[in-house]
Amino acid sequence: MKTPSRQDTLQTWIDWLLALHAQEIDLGLERVSQVARQLKVDRPAPFVISVAGTNGKGSSVAMLSAILKQQGYRVGTYTSPHILRFNERIQVNGEMVSDQQIVDAFVEIEAARGQTKLTYFEFSTLAALLIFKQADVGVAVLEVGLGGRLDAVNLVDADAALITAIDVDHIEWLGDDREQIAIEKAGITRPNCPAVCSDPLAPASLFDYAKKHQVPLKCLGVDFVFSQNEQAWSFSFAGNDVLSATWPLPALKGGFQLQNASGVLALLSEVYDRLPVSRSSVEQGLTQVSNPGRLQAFFCGAQSWLVDVAHNPQSAKALADYLASSPDRSKFCAVFSVLNDKDSKPMIQLMAPWIETWLIADLNIPRSSSLSDLHALLMECGVAESHIKKMSSIAEAVSEASGMDSMPALVWGSFFTVSQAMEALKVQQDLDC
Repeated sequence: MKTPSRQDTLQTWIDWLLALHAQEIDLGLERVSQVARQLKVDRPAPFVISVAGTNGKGSSVAMLSAILKQQGYRVGTYTSPHILRFNERIQVNGEMVSDQQIVDAFVEIEAARGQTKLTYFEFSTLAALLIFKQADVGVAVLEVGLGGRLDAVNLVDADAALITAIDVDHIEWLGDDREQIAIEKAGITRPNCPAVCSDPLAPASLFDYAKKHQVPLKCLGVDFVFSQNEQAWSFSFAGNDVLSATWPLPALKGGFQLQNASGVLALLSEVYDRLPVSRSSVEQGLTQVSNPGRLQAFFCGAQSWLVDVAHNPQSAKALADYLASSPDRSKFCAVFSVLNDKDSKPMIQLMAPWIETWLIADLNIPRSSSLSDLHALLMECGVAESHIKKMSSIAEAVSEASGMDSMPALVWGSFFTVSQAMEALKVQQDLDC
């Protein structure tokens, strides 16, 4: 396939990138760091915050960015994966950058890399760093894609690090032990730079790593706490009361968002001397923040839909807990698919009480579970055959769910499930979701 040019479309570039490197994931910093130095983007902003974790990364990045933007900082955010458009990954002050900005960045990266092989994700990361530097952002908030220590984002020496909830995920690359996974996440920290963990049950290995590498780690349940009621929530940080106060509930749904918000406030407390924020900026940021695909609710005609990217046992439990807290106990018709390297059985068992009909489909991407595997998984988890419908695609599953408008619809199981479903909904009903 011919190397695209500056005149080619972003989609042409993405298709080319996906075919460029045989491995979808190729962990390691040597190759991508070499190209970053060539481009002079290993320092993309005067202040950099890196965010790692198994669950809650995207929401924490969204809250951090919203608060900092309200304060008047020029903020660049890099997240992954996207839901509908690649541009969602790279934003400046909450606005997606243009196709041409990304294409121009890809052109520069391609010229700089020479014979160095880069994955799709590494190209994406370098594009974000390059765009942030060109846009003269004051703060870059970077979400780690996988793990931490060997993820492309970690080529940047962050000034501060936030580690969210830690769970077993990406077993093939990170292992199946929380203690080891915590060390991989801790790899984004740097000696003598502020670090915060918003997991209330952080593995002991995280504290051991921090002590060994002289990282001033602050942790939920040890250094800071939160409490809540129906109208507000309170945050308290021992020895650092700059943001200790009662705050309005975040706009993001789900009780677990307070865990994420407490980590965000703890981090902002730790870097207050360099990045001061006012009470009004925190309030506005928390109450105006959005993060598509996370407990996102909307109506398609008279039918209610709930979309969530829950894709591992921890996030499936958070979704189930959210449904348990809702006054509406109606069961769902669920559009469901999951990647084949996930711990799927606990996910299904946690959500089964809330689902009447399972509409399953192969995602038809690398690592996707086949239709027969999905069917077998549900049967192993005790789902009755009569409650399972096999679909040829997620789009067909969405169409089937739309015809079952006597019950609410739920989309979950993977970022890719949500992405394909949202695309189908947009095409079929021209919805602005």
